[in-house]
Amino acid sequence: MHHLSSLFAVSLYLVILIMIGVSSHKKHLTSTDFILGSRKMNFWLTALAAHASDMSGWIFMGYPAVIFTAGLFNVWVAVGLTFFMFLNWQFVAPRLRIMTEKYGSLTLSSFFESRYSDTSGTLRIFTVLISFIYYAIYISALLVGLGLLLETLFGLSFIWGTTIGICIIVPYLFFGGYITLAWTDLFQAIFLLCAIIFIPFYVLPSVGGWQGVQEAIALKANYQPIFPDFTPKTLFSIFLVMTSWGLGYFGMPHVITKFMGINNVKEIPKSKWIGISWQILSLSAATLVGLVAIAFFKDHTISDPQLVFVNMTLSTLPAFVAAFILCAILGATITSMDSMILVLASNLTEDFYKKVLRKNATSRELLFVSRLSIIFIAILAYILAYKSKSTVYAIVAYAWYGLGASFGPLILFSLYSERVNRYGAWGGLITGALVAGFWPFIATLIPLDMPALKDASLIPGFIISSFTIWAVSIITEKKKSNELML
Repeated sequence: MHHLSSLFAVSLYLVILIMIGVSSHKKHLTSTDFILGSRKMNFWLTALAAHASDMSGWIFMGYPAVIFTAGLFNVWVAVGLTFFMFLNWQFVAPRLRIMTEKYGSLTLSSFFESRYSDTSGTLRIFTVLISFIYYAIYISALLVGLGLLLETLFGLSFIWGTTIGICIIVPYLFFGGYITLAWTDLFQAIFLLCAIIFIPFYVLPSVGGWQGVQEAIALKANYQPIFPDFTPKTLFSIFLVMTSWGLGYFGMPHVITKFMGINNVKEIPKSKWIGISWQILSLSAATLVGLVAIAFFKDHTISDPQLVFVNMTLSTLPAFVAAFILCAILGATITSMDSMILVLASNLTEDFYKKVLRKNATSRELLFVSRLSIIFIAILAYILAYKSKSTVYAIVAYAWYGLGASFGPLILFSLYSERVNRYGAWGGLITGALVAGFWPFIATLIPLDMPALKDASLIPGFIISSFTIWAVSIITEKKKSNELML
């Protein structure tokens, strides 16, 4: 009976999504419609699409789990994300929207190529390869979370959970594209926010209110408060925790491409305040989920901390209501995965197929290739998810750091510096990707008792990439000047 109620709730949710998709679907899609919605999104759609596609199932599973297990100190992750996303809206969104339209760029790689007059195609190739590697890992992490959810709801094996998950996600994106995703993102952002606020406040009275939570925290061993102390080492750790996640926003293609689709750059300030307000509310509620779970699971057992939200919901609400609320995780995961798959499909279509294989490809042909790319990416992510043995939080962190270190510095330089050339851009992409990717192995050799520094691969990757962009550009320009003088 429980599984039947859950199935009915999930089916109802998917029907709602399909209805939204059908109502927003354009029958005659061009590749520009499919990839960027022809830059016709209003400020509400842009704001909530950018934020909803970012948070994913991580906000229900990965983040509450670290608050639950490791302490309130991890709230600095949320603070850093909010602060840097604000900076992203303030300093990246307007210029990126204007400059990508100026160059007629639908993807970041085509923007980089035009910005630095790279006729060799090298920038495109590097961008596509780096995106492909890290996004495949990121998408697999979200698929792991989706598999865990469906496994818990229906008693399925993990492999069946991920299989069903991929079968839900691919068809939806296959026929929709950017515009359909934007409208479903709007719905799912609102639904996600309602669900993640409702559950902790609903459960709170049953654990003795805030006093019960405080008492449970006091009994939990090795639980770090938000300020363990005020020593320089702790303050530096706070800075690292904030920066190691937040800095990544400058280099998240699935987030910043949403800036490129807004219809009017003057509407960006409205999008900024709507999006940041949504983020503050959702991350605050996710933090509360982790805290309430400490008191709730004082008298309950839980095998996987990633499922605190899921188990609290299933334990306190009727089966149908619980399953429908848990569709918020399904919706958040669909939103993020579809946005990421769309970015990768766009790279493969616009930056590889069109530029390398078929320069005269028709719009209809490119649309077909985009859809074919979606299937290929989904299959690869499915294989990686099946092989994964890490937590959702750990996998997402690795991919987030890699993308942020690879693209963040170059995006900032491309918007704010005139002294960078294509050689610096090449070097920055490569060093950012390599340093972030190998830092977990390099960090084991560092004789420092500071886990935050060892885990923060985004920071060294971002710094070294930035330095490489600047240094290589200066060196190659001087070399070019000397050759001209001779």
